[in-house]
Amino acid sequence: MRVALYPGTFDPITIGHIDIIQRACALVDRLVIGVAINRDKGPMFTLEERVEMVEEECVALSKKTGTEIVAHPFENLLINAAHDVGAAIIIRGLRAVTDFEYEYQMVGMNRALDDTVETVFLMADLKHQAIASKLVKEIARLDGDVSKFVTPVVRDRLYAKLGRT
Repeated sequence: MRVALYPGTFDPITIGHIDIIQRACALVDRLVIGVAINRDKGPMFTLEERVEMVEEECVALSKKTGTEIVAHPFENLLINAAHDVGAAIIIRGLRAVTDFEYEYQMVGMNRALDDTVETVFLMADLKHQAIASKLVKEIARLDGDVSKFVTPVVRDRLYAKLGRT
């Protein structure tokens, strides 16, 4: 069974994330969405809310692709999280050259820790390259429409969190 880990904070999960998840499903039998507990980022949504959103968004994808998709919160080293879930592959989405420079460095460090875990980069679809959770939250905070960047369920949760309807 091919198991991969796709890590991120998913605060909130965007259609860009969903695109990467769907394409990763074509590569593996089981995809673990690693929801990072990153206190330094000061997420808008609680860990429980982020896990719940990931699970809600992945139910249909799992049925559509036949790939088992599960959410797994983690706060340890990425390579250790991969070991925890039995993943031999780490999936990373790339949007721009700046993403690649950071991710390239991370791959080097992860390979130094364990060279049996491979990292696979999936380029964001052109129509999703500008989408970042941070920007989506900023647009929502400033009363903008985020419908192009997140699903209706996530949009409603985001607006509710901000006291909007």
